Amino acid sequence: MATQQGRHFLHIPGPSPIPDRILRAIAMPIIDHRSAEFATLGKQVLEGCKTIFKTSQPVVIYPASGTGAWEAAIVNTLSPGDTVLMAETGHFATLWRQIAARFGITVDFIPGDWRRGADPAAIEARLVEDKAHTIKAVMVVHNETSTGSTSRIAEIRKAIDAAGHPALFMVDTISSLASVDYRHDEWQVDVTVSGSQKGLMLPPGLSFNAVSEKAMAASRANTLPRSYWDWQEMVKINAGGFFPYTPATNLLYGLKEAIAMLHEEGLPAVFARHQRLASATRAAVKAWGLEVLCENPAEQSPVLTAVMMPPSHDADRYRKVALEKYNISLGSGLGKVAGKVFRIGHLGECNELMLLGALSGVEMGLAAAGVPHRSGGVMAAMSDLSESGRPAGNIAAVA
Repeated sequence: MATQQGRHFLHIPGPSPIPDRILRAIAMPIIDHRSAEFATLGKQVLEGCKTIFKTSQPVVIYPASGTGAWEAAIVNTLSPGDTVLMAETGHFATLWRQIAARFGITVDFIPGDWRRGADPAAIEARLVEDKAHTIKAVMVVHNETSTGSTSRIAEIRKAIDAAGHPALFMVDTISSLASVDYRHDEWQVDVTVSGSQKGLMLPPGLSFNAVSEKAMAASRANTLPRSYWDWQEMVKINAGGFFPYTPATNLLYGLKEAIAMLHEEGLPAVFARHQRLASATRAAVKAWGLEVLCENPAEQSPVLTAVMMPPSHDADRYRKVALEKYNISLGSGLGKVAGKVFRIGHLGECNELMLLGALSGVEMGLAAAGVPHRSGGVMAAMSDLSESGRPAGNIAAVA
């Protein structure tokens, strides 16, 4: 591809663009990870993470991708031969299922069509049927990055309670944390899994487990082997602000800055901004005459929008044309929807003008690639943003 002037528009559903403040924080000189200076940093980020997960319980930080956090959740709570209940919401739910199976876990997988979130009623029905309580955990992806659908975690918690079932509740928030309202303690989640490269606006490389007392008790009784992922060792050493092995020091500097930025804007304002940008994106898709993959408006993601291509048109070819002509990266379709959808990310450091620039690239790309559509999507998005308004927020003083 020829060299292009101007900024690259990165609008995949993560990794998300990294703010300059975080880049500068990561650029700090390396320090001794056994020093008092590091202990102060460690305690700051470990406590700060609790405010983002909305928990008073431990949050464990690993140098790993989100896949590592998935594995940690499994090996600390389950034993070979255990049964877990999952819902097929998309590609990432399917991958979590595969990891569980590799550890000898039996997965009861509620089938889905990849166009909606997990069904609380279906989960409750399966749990009611499980009179012997053989199901040891319910595992749900909050925001399915491959499809742009969210699952109603509070309602699933109510479904588990209504069934009177003692299963652990595990939730993947890799693409929803710090972008979509989430409440680990209030919703009585036992293990929340997350990663650094989405709403936290960091590079890939940090993963997280927020752990309830019930999950911690399970980790003292289960029989799956672990060393690197062991919660017990981590929590013990984390108490002093340290880690049992060399931590990703400079990413922790970035994490400290990310937590500060989120609280400066205010988490409610962060969530409202994501909803506002998502609504404008869906207005553009409707004006183009295209279809959003997620069918239920109540479950459409604030983080990304998956757009279905017209029949006989390849989404990957379209993405290639848009990249080459307009320097915009859009997310590919994964798994069952490969080549059938493209995904527009509107998460992390993204505002109205950044979104409108991206949507302009999407619309011009549709024309350049010969994809049947109506014009006017960007205008529809502008109208939607004007109608939704923008609440007053903190305005930083200019030095």
